[in-house]
Amino acid sequence: MLRFLAHRLALAVPTLVLASMIIFALQQLLPGDVATALTGEERDPEVIAFIREKYHLDQPLPVRYAYWIGGVLQGDLGVSVRLQKPVAELVLEKLPVTLELACLAMLVALAIGVPMGILSAVRRGTWMDAAANGIALWGLSVPNFWLGILLILLFSVHLGWLPASGYVPPGESLVENLKAMAMPAFVLGNAIAAVMMRHTRAAMLGVLGSDYVRTARAKGVSPLRLVLRHALPNAAIPIITLGALEFGQLLSGAVLTEQVFSVPGFGKLMVDAVFNRDFATVQGVVICTAATYIALNLAADLLSAVVNPKLRRA
Repeated sequence: MLRFLAHRLALAVPTLVLASMIIFALQQLLPGDVATALTGEERDPEVIAFIREKYHLDQPLPVRYAYWIGGVLQGDLGVSVRLQKPVAELVLEKLPVTLELACLAMLVALAIGVPMGILSAVRRGTWMDAAANGIALWGLSVPNFWLGILLILLFSVHLGWLPASGYVPPGESLVENLKAMAMPAFVLGNAIAAVMMRHTRAAMLGVLGSDYVRTARAKGVSPLRLVLRHALPNAAIPIITLGALEFGQLLSGAVLTEQVFSVPGFGKLMVDAVFNRDFATVQGVVICTAATYIALNLAADLLSAVVNPKLRRA
């Protein structure tokens, strides 16, 4: 297992370095000049020169990258030129919000998608299979922002059960926090549940048709034990991989959903930074997202190796 972990880490480090280079290089291609934008309408040449020198904008691209990556390695993601706050501080402010939303959305996705996928595979060709596939198709087809607006009209405007927008920290009121996060978590989890259902169904169908499952069925193993003990663990690898990727996408910021429900997470931070040409914030959020994706992929590989020991030799 240690050799397997070392091999995966050896692949993760250069991937993260390459991602940092791409992030920094693409950021420089965005139109507009940060120094000019910060000076306002007056655009005093002395002020522009001061800003360029302060943020190393007068240096060549490789030198600017060296300054930036050196700070990242020390935990310094730079300073937001718009808010005049450290980017690391902004990330730490928004991370708990996005992390909570991502966890709740994944709980919704797993609670709906995996059981539906198993039921659809076990009852293949029946009305249950057709109903599960129809629900999954609906989840894939409905835009998140449209579903969010409908939920606000129903549960906030007409019924008055849930707040239409905003965020309440769990330390302030756990009940109000869950009320505020219920609709955005369901909207995000609904879309992921549809994908999870399709992958679970496909994986379970492949396993249920294998020789050892037919042998276990011929020996009289109960259907429930056959599915949960024999089939599901062997079908779990693609589900684990998909779950890690979807969770990473949620942590990167669900822009439209956060905008609809006014959730102050990574998505809103990113949108505001792009519109204000706050390059340091954009770079900081994206590098954190890339590192999260790599860490989640590594965790998925390790968990898959635990579930299926054959993968440790890969």
